Amino acid sequence: MSVPLTTHLLSLSTPRPYAAATEHAFLTAAGTGTLPLPLLSLYLSQDHIYAAHGYPLFIGQLITRIPFSSTHALHSPEEKFHRDVLKLLAFALQNVLREVGMFAEVEREYGLNFAQWRERKATRDYTAEMARVGAFGTLEDGLVFLWAMERVYLDAWKHAKSLLVNVPDHEGDPALPVIRQLVANWTCPEFERFVDDIADLVNHLQISPGTPAWARAEEIWARVIELEESFWPLGGEELAALRVV
Repeated sequence: MSVPLTTHLLSLSTPRPYAAATEHAFLTAAGTGTLPLPLLSLYLSQDHIYAAHGYPLFIGQLITRIPFSSTHALHSPEEKFHRDVLKLLAFALQNVLREVGMFAEVEREYGLNFAQWRERKATRDYTAEMARVGAFGTLEDGLVFLWAMERVYLDAWKHAKSLLVNVPDHEGDPALPVIRQLVANWTCPEFERFVDDIADLVNHLQISPGTPAWARAEEIWARVIELEESFWPLGGEELAALRVV
């Protein structure tokens, strides 16, 4: 019996190593309390674009791919699986709406002014790839892409959390409270359970080694790692990304 697809993907040696996305310099700075607030603001402005625009469009496209059919009995395994997919995607939409609200609250509370930042090429590349997979890929491709995004994000913020435990709260450090809030959001048991639920659905697809779908899953996994690595801004980008008024 072959290993589950998600286990296989995590074991792959990809063109860009997994750690390039999950242990990026941005995350290390976040976890060690050395991340400048302007760079954090730039990142959050880009994640806001991803969450408010790219992600809902992608999830909506996946919902239209669920092959509900009157040929499946209401209590058939096929119908149950399709309902499980719909339930998970509906939760994903509800959760991202909550996160968009969280971004707005953080922006307001800490005076971050997301409007001062231009959209980065990495953000455009990521949302464009989501739209492409959603429009032209299969439901299987889309679920693999969704799992890949969320799994990388979970492990990325777990890395920051592992470092943050050694950082005391310094009065007057404006970035730390925001970072702690982000870490709590993306490493909480509910988010980890969400990632596991997506993995369960992906593995239920029973995509077999050697098939085109298996090869596409490997390509999607490698591409998401590239996109996630690029999504983290580097120090100094906050200077170049300011809008000219």
